[in-house]
Amino acid sequence: MAKKNKTLETFTNGLIKENPVLRLVLGTCSTLALTTVAINGLTMGAIVIFVLVCSNAVISILRKLIPNQVRIPAYITIIAGFVTITELLLKAYLPALHEVMGIYLPLVAVNCIILGRAESFAGKNPVIPSILDGFGMGIGFTAALILMGMIRELIGNGTIFGLTITANFMEPMIIFILPPGGFFVFGILIALSNKISNKKFSGVGTLDTCRNCSSAEFCDYCKMKGGI
Repeated sequence: MAKKNKTLETFTNGLIKENPVLRLVLGTCSTLALTTVAINGLTMGAIVIFVLVCSNAVISILRKLIPNQVRIPAYITIIAGFVTITELLLKAYLPALHEVMGIYLPLVAVNCIILGRAESFAGKNPVIPSILDGFGMGIGFTAALILMGMIRELIGNGTIFGLTITANFMEPMIIFILPPGGFFVFGILIALSNKISNKKFSGVGTLDTCRNCSSAEFCDYCKMKGGI
């Protein structure tokens, strides 16, 4: 039962408690740039899920073979390999989406979320938990991007996933698909996420919890509370 709970916790951490976008505030460049419409958020999220799961699995398998002194370059090389596969597939079969992703697609190779999970989790844990961690973090990232994209698209364009919603009763506010609107929506979602997390996980932030947190080395709050 304890092992099952640990497995479930590994998967669900990325959804709210350690959401990479709204709690750890990682990958903000692509988050702000690509969430002008919801479909872009879904596409980027799917790419990150694929790269996260595959790179976590490979890094976990090779964790005992990679010398500690070159682990970061090795991680980046593995991640870049999966990003290249994704980019070539998109370019061949979905050129329109490849064009929309632009420079942010190759930059997935150095995305803080993916590299952070490789360093803090996959490089220290077995394959199955690493896959679950990558999948959970990827879903959390995707959900945050889709939600942010839906809000910005609805208010800024009057549509959701291209479907007209508010055209008959509300004039679109263009500012929401511009950078100021992106920062505003991002800030509101972070505040709501923090409120939900603080209410649901009232024990988070204690000494032992922060020391055992899988993202402790990337979290200033854990460093402060856990003495890391």
